[in-house]
Amino acid sequence: MKRRGFIKQSTLLGLGAMAACTPLNGKENQNSKSIVLSTWNHGLSANVAAWNILQAKGSALDAVEAGVRITEANPAFTSVGLGGLPDRDGRVTLDACIMNEQGEAGSVAFLENIMHPISVARKVMEETPHVMLVGEGAEKFAYDQGFKKVDLLTKESEIAWKEWLKESEYKPIINVENHDTIGMIAIDDYGNLSGACTTSGLAFKQNGRVGDSPIIGAGLFVDNEIGAATATGLGEEVIKTVGSFLIVELMRQGANPQAACEEAANRIIKKHGKPKFQVGYLALSKKGEIGAVSIHPGFQYAITSSKSATLKDAKSMLSSD
Repeated sequence: MKRRGFIKQSTLLGLGAMAACTPLNGKENQNSKSIVLSTWNHGLSANVAAWNILQAKGSALDAVEAGVRITEANPAFTSVGLGGLPDRDGRVTLDACIMNEQGEAGSVAFLENIMHPISVARKVMEETPHVMLVGEGAEKFAYDQGFKKVDLLTKESEIAWKEWLKESEYKPIINVENHDTIGMIAIDDYGNLSGACTTSGLAFKQNGRVGDSPIIGAGLFVDNEIGAATATGLGEEVIKTVGSFLIVELMRQGANPQAACEEAANRIIKKHGKPKFQVGYLALSKKGEIGAVSIHPGFQYAITSSKSATLKDAKSMLSSD
């Protein structure tokens, strides 16, 4: 069974996407320096929420949290938050991280029963001396912070899981669902960068598996002097190459965001030849320059600025042949 293809996009998303693909109207601040980048087509609706905060002179940190919360709460996106496809034991477990302009970071992994792991990650960053909380400890912390218990397994996701159990075969399929983790990076009018990354991970994964999304330096990295980067795709390969950190460090050495993303993708390609999996990267420099790359064709990203908001195809390093 295709991993996440059984749910159609919601009407609400469709309307949001149409609105987001049009030029911004004259009421917007055309002199704004703000930019929002996010992964995949679900980034369109997420960017709207982030952009509203940036246009009200809010912070990039508030913007990225608000943006990815839209995706976390929408059961039509079965790779993030509510309605995320479960692991092979039928449990929906969530991973997320967030990073601000000061280099502070918060993360949660293997979190159950909480709709907004990104907000729990922010609480970890702001309310504890730690960076990461996992499993039962993360869940208890969330309740202590006032988060409510939510059953994340929707009827549709449960049906898909039971169908998968008939053969119990795990085989990553490139771009089968045309969306995955949502990673979002932004720069605000004050010139500050922040980022967020959240996911329910690989569908039907082994219980306990954690990917790159909550790992600082892998799924997300922000350096306010240089830029920010985020990743999507097969998290194991992103972790092995510390992809997002690599991109920002290459930018520090003088590479532009596009060249830095291409080099990070090439590091994976050199190890595997023509990989039978997808990895995509987004990067944003302090100057507002953008990079977007994937190993295979099909990775799309949403970009919103004072000029327009649209969905674009990232450059792929390999052909579709």
